[in-house]
Amino acid sequence: MNPWFFLALVLAGIAIALWVPKWRLRRALAAPFPPEWEDILERNLGVYRRLPPALRERLQTLIKQFLHEKHFTGAQGLQITEEVRVTIAGEACVLILNRPAGVYPALRYIIVYPSAFVVHREGSNADGVVSASPRGLLGESWQKGKVILAWDSVLRGSRNFADGKNLVLHEFAHQLDTEDGAADGTPLVGGEHSYRSWAAVMSEEFKELQKASYRGRESLMDHYGATNPAEFFAVATETFFEKPRQMAKYHTELFEALSGYYRVDPREWRSG
Repeated sequence: MNPWFFLALVLAGIAIALWVPKWRLRRALAAPFPPEWEDILERNLGVYRRLPPALRERLQTLIKQFLHEKHFTGAQGLQITEEVRVTIAGEACVLILNRPAGVYPALRYIIVYPSAFVVHREGSNADGVVSASPRGLLGESWQKGKVILAWDSVLRGSRNFADGKNLVLHEFAHQLDTEDGAADGTPLVGGEHSYRSWAAVMSEEFKELQKASYRGRESLMDHYGATNPAEFFAVATETFFEKPRQMAKYHTELFEALSGYYRVDPREWRSG
């Protein structure tokens, strides 16, 4: 075979391999948003009806891309239905409504359990003895392209979009946090000045939450956010989207930092 002809075939194959996924995505995005998906969002996503029309349309586009690219798997007998897929996709995409960085490009798999699941993790005691102990979880976010969720908690958090507790927002905030390769509570926020400003606000707010947790004092944010900076960012994200007015009033700098990062103001989605 003529080597030039062989090279042309190889290059053509590469071009097709690169073009086909893009063509499939364009076709998925061009398809009408199914009415049954909108019914699911109106029933399960508490904030959906309150979104301005432009943001609602943007959310639908993101959902179509999310469902086109991500693979769902049910665990412990859970059947992956359209309700499961659309509800999770809708909540996850609320976080990226105005963000330009893509639809969780590193994420590939979402594993869904019916309810809390048990994992066995190794730990060491004060004497350095390592042992594995069971631990019940509602969700996990892995840097290796995977999110694990308990469906009953997903549904509860999605339908009540005002109590400051939302499993999907929490776990997908972790996904955003690790886009720079580290789970440290500092996602990709911009240039050096932006990082300094972010670090100053987050560090101060994290310390205050730690104090409140240590003293058993009530706080707007769940005390679980005092665990470490990564959990603080995830808990603060839940509060920002679900209790924006309270956060803006009592944690003004934190609210402004998160509003700048997510590029939305959830106060505008509240009635009354």
